[in-house]
Amino acid sequence: MSTALDPAAMSAAIDRLADQIFSAADGQAIDLVGIRSRGDEVAERVFVKLVERGAQARLGVLDISLYRDDYEHLSSNPTLQSSSIDFPVDGSHVVLVDDVIFTGRTIRAALDALFDYGRPSKVDLAVLIDRGHREIPVEPRFVGEHLETDRMDRVDVSLEKIDGKDAVEIITQ
Repeated sequence: MSTALDPAAMSAAIDRLADQIFSAADGQAIDLVGIRSRGDEVAERVFVKLVERGAQARLGVLDISLYRDDYEHLSSNPTLQSSSIDFPVDGSHVVLVDDVIFTGRTIRAALDALFDYGRPSKVDLAVLIDRGHREIPVEPRFVGEHLETDRMDRVDVSLEKIDGKDAVEIITQ
């Protein structure tokens, strides 16, 4: 196991995400939607940074548990959490936020779930970590940090609110 990002590097990656999103918004409203269960905390942190920069932003949370294509491989009693998007998605420019992008399957599920809320005019993707190895043609527009990994490696993101610490670790298989 090796530490890829310590707390300072995680903070810098979140700052990079906020800077990229803020610049791309060009003064327009920003609708962030974090994917449970770690993308929502990343989205919350980016949201705070955007508001500090003077952006007009809204924040939502999306639970994609029932939209996953590997649902049958999850635990026999998966924990379902609520989604909370308190703004109209129709015609909105949504920035989906997740902690790590790997194969792209989570994002495919998130898009399915998001479109059940309405039809956004545009959807962008922001991720804290891009580790490569896509199986689906999905690429983030905004990336906090690119990590070189082997396909069988595991990337564990720990976040202060959920895990009591900030770190990104690569576990070599």
